[in-house]
Amino acid sequence: MGERIGVFGGTFDPIHVGHLVAAVNARAALGLDRVILMVANVPWQKAGTRVVTGAEERFALVQAAVGDVPGLEAGRLELDRGGESYSADTLAELHGLHPDAELFLVVGWDVAFDLPSWERIEHVKELATLVLVNRPGAGRPRGLDGDGWRVVEVSVPNLEISSTDLRSRAAEGRPLDYLIPESAVHFITSHGLYAVGR
Repeated sequence: MGERIGVFGGTFDPIHVGHLVAAVNARAALGLDRVILMVANVPWQKAGTRVVTGAEERFALVQAAVGDVPGLEAGRLELDRGGESYSADTLAELHGLHPDAELFLVVGWDVAFDLPSWERIEHVKELATLVLVNRPGAGRPRGLDGDGWRVVEVSVPNLEISSTDLRSRAAEGRPLDYLIPESAVHFITSHGLYAVGR
């Protein structure tokens, strides 16, 4: 048997404790060997909606946040590939690198509603089991049953943390403590990320 690899993609602008809680709980619940927090190079969903922090800085933030947390790692396949980031491409590349591995695509419950708009979604279904990370008792979004998905659900504590709010807090100099891992807070402050006029 090959590895059981979780792929948790995102813009991570910035990464916060809610992301890490989802990743560690998915890993524990499903017995995954590791969960890769895959940093999007150019997140197509955000195109034209707002300015996104540079990919290398977001990757460094994720690296700082995961630190030495067992079984979590920052992923840069999408940065190295360049261009817009699509899960179908990333899963195909991981499958090529680890043909014996079982892949699990970790997404938040809210993201599941947008899955029909994803590029080459049929390819994603073929390559990975969908892991829905959800607050307890919230139920499964409609449209996933009987639609070719292999779906598992993982319940995590309900942490209402907004990346938009975190960027505002950083810009205004308000505390980020306990919302973002300490090492990532240090990276944000030392590099002036999210500062007004940057």
